[in-house]
Amino acid sequence: MLTQLYVRDFAIVRELSLAYESGFTVLTGETGAGKSILIDALALVLGERADSQVIRHGCARAEVSAGFAVKPASSAAKWLKENDLFDDQECVLRRVVETDKPSRGFINGRPVPVQMLRELGEHLVDIHGQHEHQSLLRRDAQREILDDYAGLEDDVRVLAGHYRDMETLRERLTTLKQRTADREARVEWLTHQVRELEALALATGEIPALEEEHARLANGAELIEGVQSLAQAVTEDEETAVARQLARAVSRLESLVKYDHKLGEIAALLNEASIQIDEAGGRLNHYLESLELDPSRLQAVERRLSTVHDLARKHKVKPEELPAVHARLRTELNEIENLDTSLTKLEEDLGKVNTLYLKAAKEITRARQNAAKKLAKAVTGEMQELGMPGGSFEVSVTPLPEGETGAHGLERIEFLVSANPGQPARPLAKVASGGELSRISLALQVVLAGTGRIPTLIFDEVDVGIGGRVAEVVGRKLRALGESRQVLCITHLAQVAAQGAQHVQIRKQTEGKDTVAEAIPLTERERTMEIARMIGGVEISKQTLAHAKDMLERASA
Repeated sequence: MLTQLYVRDFAIVRELSLAYESGFTVLTGETGAGKSILIDALALVLGERADSQVIRHGCARAEVSAGFAVKPASSAAKWLKENDLFDDQECVLRRVVETDKPSRGFINGRPVPVQMLRELGEHLVDIHGQHEHQSLLRRDAQREILDDYAGLEDDVRVLAGHYRDMETLRERLTTLKQRTADREARVEWLTHQVRELEALALATGEIPALEEEHARLANGAELIEGVQSLAQAVTEDEETAVARQLARAVSRLESLVKYDHKLGEIAALLNEASIQIDEAGGRLNHYLESLELDPSRLQAVERRLSTVHDLARKHKVKPEELPAVHARLRTELNEIENLDTSLTKLEEDLGKVNTLYLKAAKEITRARQNAAKKLAKAVTGEMQELGMPGGSFEVSVTPLPEGETGAHGLERIEFLVSANPGQPARPLAKVASGGELSRISLALQVVLAGTGRIPTLIFDEVDVGIGGRVAEVVGRKLRALGESRQVLCITHLAQVAAQGAQHVQIRKQTEGKDTVAEAIPLTERERTMEIARMIGGVEISKQTLAHAKDMLERASA
């Protein structure tokens, strides 16, 4: 759920920090006070498009951050873990908009693309009202709502797995069938390529060994000359060899040790060096004795390297990748040579998976059809109480065209609504106004209170076009919904505001030439005054105050 919201230099907000509680929170204030600014700020941090116009006049940037408590088993926690952003049940989203730079997004302190804010936001908050950030109008969301209501989440996941298996088998089957058209030519070509690579028989690590041997054989004369010269300089020359000069130095130093024992350590080091020099000289001579220069072997190595590089160019790979090419071509050749067997096996496997898919899909279809009727009846009943008398709600379960299958089943799900008696039901997105859509959303959320995926719901002016008894019913339903979810609601109606467990007032005031908005959590006394203002306007009488107190007392009873 949303735990805190921090806004700085956004629209007419200079700086604002709010802590949110679970349950039902109402946001009220006079018309034009800036109530929707908080929703706009929250939508921004949840990945909505950024515009530098949201930056407060005279400032260089706007900043919004929102903190959320995330349950370990929630879909939001799963998303955070999958993206390596999980941080011990806490999640902080941040968005910065600057005048001359692209906006930036952060999750738990790490910079992320704005698209990731949007993806995570869909698991955290659903905003209902005249905003783009709402799920109810999306077909996929409508199907998920019905499936949640019917308890089909796991069944649909299994069905999607069957569908993926079918698609994989279909692709393999199509590929094999395409190969039958030029089967003989392909077999002949593959056979030649495989035999050529088998004849090469390139071993792992052979290329570096060949290149090393080639370098030695091709430069044999230079090696012999160089090593002989070094051997002469190190040990063999009677006068100038390093070993002879070092021996004389050791002898001279040892004669001086009797005068100062400190020279003994240096003498020991020179003795060790002398031993190493003798060892190096011996190895140089041994190398010369073992060095063989075979022109025929050089030609053989050059021919093999040339063959390797020619085949590598032919197959457009690096030389060391030739064994992998050989294995792949051998596998393809085996498949084509056994094409009939492979086709039969794939067709059998596809038939088995298709049977599993159809069985699961038909069971899901029946469950959806039953749940659709119950959901439609329940939501229609809620709509009557929410100021839409005579309105009706339907869930259309339409079969896909003959022979067509989908990852989520054999039908399309769509919510239809008739807002007034006698009107035919039409798609929700085409007929519902902002206020009607909010109330239909509320009706759905009340019915789905125990199955909803998203922990925080925001209703922006859900009370448009209603009043009196219906307004009180709306307030009670929001309060009841707040027992299982976190609910925030912007409202102009005292009947709705009185039902809130937490009450925040949005105020706008002028400071010099600036107009700024602030959000104030209200005490009990301040809340009574705000409810009275909402009832009676500017002049608040004793009767209005009494009415406000009575409304709050009845709401908390």
